[in-house]
Amino acid sequence: MSVAACVFGMFAISDFYLLGLTKEFYLLLAMRIVVVSVCLMVACVVRRWWRNDYRVWLHALPLWVFATGIILIVPLRPESLPTQITAVVVATMAFYLLIPNPLTVVTAASLYLNIGFLVAAVLFARLAPVATLLVALLLIMGNVVGFFALLRLECLQRKQYALLQEEREQNHQLHKEIAHRKSLEEQLRVVAERDALTSLNNRGHFIKLAKELLQHSQSCKEPFCLFMIDVDHFKDINDIWGHSHGDWVLTRIAEVCAESLRPTDVIGRFGGEEFVVALPETSLNDAQPVAERLKKRVAELSLTEEIGKLRPSVTVGVASTNSDDTDLETLIKRADEMLYVVKRRGRNQVVVCLNEIEEE
Repeated sequence: MSVAACVFGMFAISDFYLLGLTKEFYLLLAMRIVVVSVCLMVACVVRRWWRNDYRVWLHALPLWVFATGIILIVPLRPESLPTQITAVVVATMAFYLLIPNPLTVVTAASLYLNIGFLVAAVLFARLAPVATLLVALLLIMGNVVGFFALLRLECLQRKQYALLQEEREQNHQLHKEIAHRKSLEEQLRVVAERDALTSLNNRGHFIKLAKELLQHSQSCKEPFCLFMIDVDHFKDINDIWGHSHGDWVLTRIAEVCAESLRPTDVIGRFGGEEFVVALPETSLNDAQPVAERLKKRVAELSLTEEIGKLRPSVTVGVASTNSDDTDLETLIKRADEMLYVVKRRGRNQVVVCLNEIEEE
């Protein structure tokens, strides 16, 4: 649009050489300035405010301004009619192929230019009937060629747009499929790593995480503790009130245990009514208060009225190591042995073991 306006304005030089400083030259110069100014203003408005908002009337305005300017040249310079015929044909082709607009808009502007030019040529340049017919045929030919060229171009653009939309839709579907697969993978990971009842780590995943924590603690020469937690009187709950109540009690105790630990600690359901906890960077002196606090919070649990007479409690076995040669299985075995030693003596207790030494 801007280039076409500048080209149209440059013809003022030829006007000066042909007309000199005459009234006709000044009229032509004023007309060209108006045409160029309007087109540049429209280009500026489109670029600044409506870059992404296509407005047909605004984009079509330069076509009508150009057409009016070309038509006005005929009454101002009737002697240049042969040159203007060529200019009209070139402008018609430019309307169709160089200035982007919908086909209907371009066709209307081109017909306005051609009909207006023929009328001006007959009225102001005294164009003979035969010459008028020949010029009309030339202009019709230019419109036909431009019309079908732009029509073919628009068809190709529509096909290209349809292919682009299809590709975008396929990409969208692909992204949805990828997201769905990731969601399924995450669900499978959770199923593989989490206990279905308590949502804690299952036994296999806990052992994997705890081994990593133990290896890190041993490499950094830091203490490591492990709890084995057993729910007291759990068999009585299942036998008297049913497994649904037993599952609910396990869930509540699992929540309390998880809330009583640090974010760096790892807890899992070891099986049945047993839970296991790994506490990295934790000495025996630090682990015992944690176990006591956990035991106390479980005892403070409020259960349903139906089983409220039986106060929940847990027994905790604690094992600790500072050596590099102790593996996780050994720690679990020690904590489990201490757990069942103390359960034979009573319940709702914490018992600790350091290597082979037992303390109560």
